Amino acid sequence: MTSLPFPLAEEPEDDAREAARKLFAGEVDFLKGVVGMDGLPPDDRVEVCFAGRSNVGKSSLINALTGRKGIARASNTPGRTQEINFFTLGEERYLVDLPGYGFANAPVAVVEKWQRLLKQYLSGRVSLRRAFVLIDARHGVKPVDEEIMTLLDRSAVTFQAVLTKADKVKEKGREKVLAQVREKLAKHPAAFPELVLTSSEKGDGIALLRAIIAGLD
Repeated sequence: MTSLPFPLAEEPEDDAREAARKLFAGEVDFLKGVVGMDGLPPDDRVEVCFAGRSNVGKSSLINALTGRKGIARASNTPGRTQEINFFTLGEERYLVDLPGYGFANAPVAVVEKWQRLLKQYLSGRVSLRRAFVLIDARHGVKPVDEEIMTLLDRSAVTFQAVLTKADKVKEKGREKVLAQVREKLAKHPAAFPELVLTSSEKGDGIALLRAIIAGLD
C-alpha cells in the first residue's frame, strides 16, 4: 500500500509534548510591529512565521498556541493591518505574525508596499526556520494561497500547511479537502511533507504544533 503524500503529522512523544507545553506556558510577549526592513529586530534567535489569507483564523491560532486570548488581534478588513508583528517566545524564539493577504478592498499602493516588504523579509531573514501557511479546512487551497506558496518557493523558505477550523468540517468533507491540499502542495518544492490539522476552538492540533515549533533549531 502506497503511503499518501503529505500525511498528517504524528502526535508528539510525551516528553516533546511536555517540553513544548512548558515553553508556551512561559513568557510570551508582543515585541513590536514592523513596517520596514530597518525596523526588524536582530535575527539572533529561531524564528517562525504565520501566513494566511484574511479570516483564516490566524489570530485565533496564535492565541490558542500561546494560551493568551488577546495577544494577536484580528482585523475584519483585509489589508488594514500592514505590520509584521513580532512576539517573543521565551528568550530563544520569535513568533512572527504576517499581515493577512487577500486584498480585494485594499488600495493597490498598499498591496504593493506590503508585498515588497514580505518578499524582503522572507528572502533576507536568515533566522527564519519555517513558515506556517494557514489553510481554511472548509475551503482548501485558494489561488491567493498558491501565490504566497510560490513566493516561499522562490525565497527558499520551508513552509508547512496548517489547516484551521477543522472542527467545522465533517470527516467526508475533510478527506476531500485534504486531497485537494495534497494535490496543490505537490507543485511546491518548499512545502514541508507533513500536514497539521487544527481547531483553535476545540484545541485540536495545538499541542502538536507547539511541539513542532519547540523542536526547530
